[in-house]
Amino acid sequence: MAHEHGHGHGAELSDEDKKAIMEQNINITRNLNNIKYKVAVMSGKGGVGKSTVAVNLAEAFNKMGFKTALFDVDIHGPNVPKMLGIEDKKLDVKGNKLVPVETENGISVASMAFLLDSNASPVIWRGPQKTGAIKQLISDVAWGNIDVMIFDNPPGTGDEPLTVLQTIQNLDAAVMVTTPSSVSEEDVLKCVSMTRMLNIENIGLVENMAYFECPDCGKKVNLFGENKGKEFAEAMEIDFLGELPFRTAVSESADKLEKPIVEADPDSDAAKEFMKIAEEIKNKYMDE
Repeated sequence: MAHEHGHGHGAELSDEDKKAIMEQNINITRNLNNIKYKVAVMSGKGGVGKSTVAVNLAEAFNKMGFKTALFDVDIHGPNVPKMLGIEDKKLDVKGNKLVPVETENGISVASMAFLLDSNASPVIWRGPQKTGAIKQLISDVAWGNIDVMIFDNPPGTGDEPLTVLQTIQNLDAAVMVTTPSSVSEEDVLKCVSMTRMLNIENIGLVENMAYFECPDCGKKVNLFGENKGKEFAEAMEIDFLGELPFRTAVSESADKLEKPIVEADPDSDAAKEFMKIAEEIKNKYMDE
C-alpha cells in the first residue's frame, strides 16, 4: 500500500494545499462581505418543513424590497429549486466562479441540486468530502451585493450544518423550525445548543404545522397535539417568531405550482404569517 503513503491523518498538508485553503478562506470572506444580513434556517431533523420556510421567507423579504438570495446548502435533499420552479436550471460558470440562478422575481439562488449532473460539477466536487463541497460552494458562488441571504441549512447537528455555521462569519440570526411534537422539540434543543456553542446570539423559533384550519367552518384544529411553540421558545430563552398553519396548499403550492405560498396565494393565512415572521426577523435582528 505504498501509494497511500502521506495521506493518513497525520499527513502534513503540502504548500499547494495550504495555499488552496488560504485562497478559499479569502474567497469565502470576500463573498460573504457583500451580504448585508445572513439568516440560517435550521431544524433538528428532516420533515418539519424547513425548506418550505426558507423559500417563503426569501419571497417575503423580496416582497419587502430587499435584494434577496437563497442558498440551499442541503446536500441530501436540496429541494429549493423544485419549490421555486427552477429545477431545470444550472449554475453558469464564469471564469472560476459560479453564477447563481435568478428566479422570475429576481431572487438569486444557488443549490447543491444545480450541481448534480451539471457542467459545473467538476468545479465544485474537487474536495471529496461533503464538508469540502459545502465550503467550496460558499467560496465559489459570485453573489454580488445582497441585502438578505437565507441559508437553507442541512437538518440535524452533524458535520454539514456545523460546517455551514462555522464558515458563514457573522450570522445575523438562526431560525429554528419545529412542529408540535416532543421529538421535534428535543431535536431543536440540540440544534439550539450547537448554535449557542458557536456564539450565535440571535435565535428564533417558527412552529410549522401548528394547526389546521377547517376550510368549511374556519375552526382551528391541532392535528399534532397542542402547539407549545411559544412556551418552548420561552423555556429555551429564544425568540418565538410565529406559527404556521398546516394546510395542504403550502406544500402543494411548492410541489405542483412550483411557487411558494407567499407568491401563489398572498391573501392566505399562511402567506400573511410568513410576511409577519419576516417582519419579526427584520425588527429583531436587522439594524436598519
